[in-house]
Amino acid sequence: MKIKVPSIVCQGCVDTITKEIKTHEPEAKVEVDLEGKTVTVDETKASEESIKQMITAVGHTVE
Repeated sequence: MKIKVPSIVCQGCVDTITKEIKTHEPEAKVEVDLEGKTVTVDETKASEESIKQMITAVGHTVE
């Protein structure tokens, strides 16, 4: 799944989002595109809504 996250502005954001998703979904393959402001999550059992909640939990906005 690919989620647009317009609040990504730096490598710190990338690390925070990746760490949060990996905490809940250790098997997930997480790719954060800093320039494209997207988060791609593969190989996860979590729903898209759950992933969005994880991203917003660390202070980011999703579209």
